Order: sequence, then C-alpha cells, then structure tokens
Amino acid sequence: MCMLNRVKLLLLVLLPLVLLSLCSCGNGVKARRDAIADTVMLTPKQIDSLVFEQEHHYSQNYNFVISKSSVTLLKQLPEEALIGMPVDSLTLMKGDHIVVADIRIIPHDTKDSVWLQVARDQLTFGWARESDILPVVVPDDPISKFISIFSDVHYVIFIVVIILISVAYIVRTSFRNNAKLVHFNDIPSFYPTLLTIIVSASASFYASIQNFVPDTWREFYFHPTLNPFIVEPWLSVFLVSVWTMLILWLACIDVVRHHLPFGDALLYLCGLSAVCAADYIIFSVSTLWYVGYFLLAAYIYFALSRYIRHARARYVCGNCGHIMYRKGHCPACGVLNE
Repeated sequence: MCMLNRVKLLLLVLLPLVLLSLCSCGNGVKARRDAIADTVMLTPKQIDSLVFEQEHHYSQNYNFVISKSSVTLLKQLPEEALIGMPVDSLTLMKGDHIVVADIRIIPHDTKDSVWLQVARDQLTFGWARESDILPVVVPDDPISKFISIFSDVHYVIFIVVIILISVAYIVRTSFRNNAKLVHFNDIPSFYPTLLTIIVSASASFYASIQNFVPDTWREFYFHPTLNPFIVEPWLSVFLVSVWTMLILWLACIDVVRHHLPFGDALLYLCGLSAVCAADYIIFSVSTLWYVGYFLLAAYIYFALSRYIRHARARYVCGNCGHIMYRKGHCPACGVLNE
C-alpha cells in the first residue's frame, strides 16, 4: 500500500513535465533575447528595432488595452509640440484596444525621449510619450491582464482582507465541528500538505524573480506563455511549479472524495483553498523584503512535522483493511490490532 502511494506521488510529480513536453514549440523569451545577436544582413533600422525590443520588451505592431484611465494623444508630430506650435489632441478611453503604429526617439525631449504613435483604428491615432502610455495600458493577452490585476496594490489589499476573513471563518468552523483541516486535523494523504508546500515555495520563487531578475519578469509580462520549455530557467521553474499545483489540486479533490462524505469534503477543500491562498499572499509579499525565505523554511518544517505526527496513517486493520493511526481497536470493525 505504501509503495503504491509512493508510485502515485512520483507519477504526479512527473506528469506535468510529460504533458508540457507535448506543448507546441515556438519563439519564446529565449528566441527573442537571442535574435539581437544575429544581425547578419540587417539594416541599421532593423538593428535599432531589435535593440529597442530588447530593452523595452515590445515593438511596432504590439497590441495594448487601455486599462486604468483615459490617455490623450497628439494628432501632430511630437516635434511640433516640443517647439511650441499649436497642436490638436484626441482622447482614448478605458477599454480601447490600441496598436503601436510607430516609435520615434527624440533625444532633446528632456521629459521622455521615447514617443509612441498608437492607433485605435484607421481614423483614430496619435502620439504620446511612452511614460504617459505604459502606466495606463496592459498587453492584450489574458495572462498579462491577470498579472496586472494582481499587481494592483488596492486589489491585493482587498484580496488579503477577504482571504484572512475566509481563513479565520473556515478554521473556526472546522474546529467547532471537529472537521478535517489541513495541518490540524488532516486526512491520511500527503497530497494536501504537498500542495500547500508547493504553493508557498512558488510564491516565494515568484517574488525572488521580481527581486533578482526583474527584467526577465518584465519580458514575461509582455510576452507571456505557459510553456516552460521556451523561457529562461527561472521562469521555467516557476511555470513547472504552476502546472504541478494544478495537478496536485486535482489529486487532492480525488483523494478527499474517497476519505470524506460530500459535505465534509467540500468544507475540507474550502479550507485547503483558503490556506493555499493565505500561503501565496504571505510568502509572495514577505519574500519581497527577504523575510519570506526564513518563513518558508519554518513553514515547510511545520507542515511536514504536522503530517508525520498526526496525519500519516501508520497501520492497517488486519481484519477489514481500514486505515489506523495507532494500534488498538479498529474504528471500523472493532477488531483488536496489536
């Protein structure tokens, strides 16, 4: 029985790698970063475009969505506005989809030398500084939009409050009803504990990427992918952990429904979700100030020790095969096991 569980655990760890190995290949972050090295037969303008994309992570024909507020564009060339000539303007509103039509570098502009010409359609286009456009737009990709939402400080604070209230309520309800809860009154399966550890480690690793290689994360933000084999090693490890979390969550659902009745299983999964959400918020935020590494080590020790001492089933009834945590009378059939 123990050997079978170990085999299942090994398969669950390897399954994300096997599935992702079948993912379609393409030009990912590595390909874009290496493209600048191959400048044979390229014109100076093409080389400048590659350099710009390398530094700014987007280029001409890149698509954005206005996400926070309106943005004002100049209808005339930027040089006309800089020398004080009268110019007309137009306003694009939140939700408008825009594309980068042209990029112009104006060295004598002391505020921002990069100007972008963006267009909503063939009749609506104009110029604005990069520093005025980027804060109010998000790349037109669902992954980038997801990252942008959870990077908003006000939204994160709201989520933290809701999660803490949910965790407190679920833990209090579980203790009152003597219900199963990960780390405290757990079921005899290592999958829930492993899921909380993977979530915590992934959150800490996510913050580490932002701390130590922010340019890599910014590149991923502008060119997101779920394929870990076309990105740099740091991102590859993070994406593998994300897929592992998904597989482990499905495994937890399958295990819980075999150990608990429907009502208790639903409460247990809600508690597990709340604990994972709290872990992600705590470790992703604390690691930004480097405290998260110490908290992560302590949490892993706590989670493993709690499972080994209280959740791991050490015995099986010799009469009916029911799982037992200690020797004595079987809780299912009552037979004495010594």
